Amino acid sequence: MAIVLALLTLTLLEVVLGIDNIIFISIVSNRLPEDEQPRARLIGLILALVIRIAFLSAISWVLSFSEPLFSVFDHAVSIRDIILIAGGLFLISKSTSEIHHKMEGDAEGEKGESKKSSFVKVVTQIVLLDIIFSLDSILTAVGMTDNLPIMITAVIISMILMMLFSGKISRFINDHPTLQVLALSFLILIGFMLAVEGVHVEVPKGYIYFAVFFSLIVEVLNLRVMKKAKVKKNS
Repeated sequence: MAIVLALLTLTLLEVVLGIDNIIFISIVSNRLPEDEQPRARLIGLILALVIRIAFLSAISWVLSFSEPLFSVFDHAVSIRDIILIAGGLFLISKSTSEIHHKMEGDAEGEKGESKKSSFVKVVTQIVLLDIIFSLDSILTAVGMTDNLPIMITAVIISMILMMLFSGKISRFINDHPTLQVLALSFLILIGFMLAVEGVHVEVPKGYIYFAVFFSLIVEVLNLRVMKKAKVKKNS
């Protein structure tokens, strides 16, 4: 019974921690032609699964990332800190760039970019962020249990669930421009959280996820009100 409870709890946590990953994959895959988007999302999530299982299988090596490499102003700096800071800054930069494109429109030069190079670029960005998000996921798993099969099973189940629902989430986000900007704003917030965590400033993740879900609920309600008002106006 304890094993089942640990598996269910860890699976739920992995799904929650994977939401920001799905949002990022949905946003960057949207810059591909529509027929390429499902394949990019699938490849991104499969690579995320492979990376997380590989990291879990080499858990002692991953945990060594937290060992200090050097000190800056009496603050120890580890590989994990460097990865979190770099990943956070990358996420902030990428999300800000995407918001700029949404507000100003795509540059004409990007329209001539080949489909192949665009696909490779998108998948590369997904893989880079998968590595960052994987660290958070793995450290959570290690904190919950030391049973490797349970950790791997929870990761596999959570990733299968994300594969099943990523398409619907992506379409929903892409069909509503205000949700796209809101999602990108969340990614900036998460990127900031990763960066400050890299300099040993702990931000309770519960506050972040509460703000994310609360804002999403308000936005969804707003969309429903606008839809009803539009239908009433046209009738």
